[in-house]
Formats: sequence, C-alpha cells, structure tokens
Amino acid sequence: MRVVSTTSGVRFVLAALIVSTPGGLFAQNQEPEEGNIVVNGVRNVGPEIKGVITARNSDRVKVTSADGTSTIVAFNDATRIRSGGGLFAGSRKLAADSLLNGLPVTIKTWQLGGAQAGTNLLASQITFRNTDLKTAMMIHNATAQRFEEQAAATEALRGRMSDIDKYNVKSVTNVHFDTGKTELSAGDKAALCNTATTAQGTENALMLVVGYTDSTGNDDLNQTLSEKRAARVINYLQQACGWKPYRMLTPTGMAKADPLASNDTPEGKAQNRRVAVNILVSKSVDGM
Repeated sequence: MRVVSTTSGVRFVLAALIVSTPGGLFAQNQEPEEGNIVVNGVRNVGPEIKGVITARNSDRVKVTSADGTSTIVAFNDATRIRSGGGLFAGSRKLAADSLLNGLPVTIKTWQLGGAQAGTNLLASQITFRNTDLKTAMMIHNATAQRFEEQAAATEALRGRMSDIDKYNVKSVTNVHFDTGKTELSAGDKAALCNTATTAQGTENALMLVVGYTDSTGNDDLNQTLSEKRAARVINYLQQACGWKPYRMLTPTGMAKADPLASNDTPEGKAQNRRVAVNILVSKSVDGM
C-alpha cells in the first residue's frame, strides 16, 4: 500500500565505528625472526589473517574476512608493511599510513604469551597488492572530497534557511510496516527511490522523515520503534537512493501520534504503522 498525501517530523543519528584495546600491551622494539617468535619466554606464532581492513584506530586494524569474521591486529615499528604487484614485480616497504580502510591485506602474526588463540595478535608482516592500495587511496581521497563538498553545501543551505521554519509541502509518501517490525519491503524500497528521484528535480527541496506506530504496545516501546523505522528509511534513502544527507531535515519518531486511520480495526492499524517521507520547500525560496 502506498499513500501520497500530506503529513510531517525527524532526527538522524550517525554512528562511527571505533575499535579500541588497551594501549602499550603490544609494545615491541625489535623485529623477531619469522617463525621463531619468543614472547615472555614462549614461542607462539599466530595465525595468518586474510581480509579487508574495515576499521583502524591508531596502531590497530580491524580485518574482516570473506565469511564476515572480524579480527583485531596490532602493529608497531617492527611490523613489515609491504606492497607488491604480482609474482615477478618484487615488493617495497611502506609506512603505516598506507593501511587504509577498504584495503585487502594478508597479515602474518604472532600471539602474546598466555593469550587464547585468535586474541592479542601483533602483526609481524602486512602485505597487499599495489593495485589494491591505489584503489583504496582513490576511495579515501574521494570520500574526503565529498565530505568537504557536503560541508560547504550544508553551510550554504543553512545561510538560506536561517530562522525559517515554514515550508510548503510538495508531497508525502508513506511506506508501511508489519506489527513490531522495521523491515522495508521491495515495493517500499522502490517507492522511496521514486520519491527521491522526483524530489531531486525539485529546486531547493528538503526531506523530512517521520516514523509512526499503531496503538499496540506501551508508549516507550512505540517511541523507540517509530525512531527505528524512521532511521531505516533514512539509511535506505541515502545509501540506495542517493539522497544527500545535507538535504535531510532532522528526523523524529512520533509513536502513535497523528494516526491516519482509526486504531480500532486491523485495517486502520496497518495504515498507522508507517513512515512519512515529506518533500518540503521553504516558503522563502519556493519558486526561486
């Protein structure tokens, strides 16, 4: 069921993945011979880790393998970081700043004495392909450029919208949910991207996303559920439909407030379990 009507609310929260482990635990000053690692009197070579760097915090990286398993590995000045171009291309030594998110790596490790298998790993060698490093660097540089562009666009938009809280509602698209659920159906996803595509062609358009529930459950549960539904819609609009974050007004969850239909019937409750995507243009710039 899709409803194009008029409604409104919303808040968006971004989270950052931070990987942390106690500092100083992996301090080493000399590079041991490969295959003959001695830590606290214990010879203990660790496993070889293969995967993609998905996070980095100071002298630690999080590597995610093809099966989704994540492993945290520390490195230090003794860690050999090398890149190569293939079987006959040789290799070159690189600095730690080459360990970028998105880089496929192979890591040889040793394990601190007394640790359980797979924990407290310190890299003896980190290797990767030159071509993979170039790709990771391009992604890294492009992401930084996009952040700068979005920051500039946000400031320009704030300047134009300063102290203005009245908007013209151009359209509202409602997507609906099963009881207690936050999953989007294939039809909902198509409707959201259609809405985003249409709004892209509307000059100065902003988007306001508001989540709702029916009357089932207590107020605290419904408030949390309405916020989760709004967040799910926002994530899909930005990640799959290409809607820019700086064109999104602060979202919110409204729980069971402002029902579209009576909560006395199953049909009415189904209409009320929704997220409303409002396309707005400030009256001060509408038509500019």
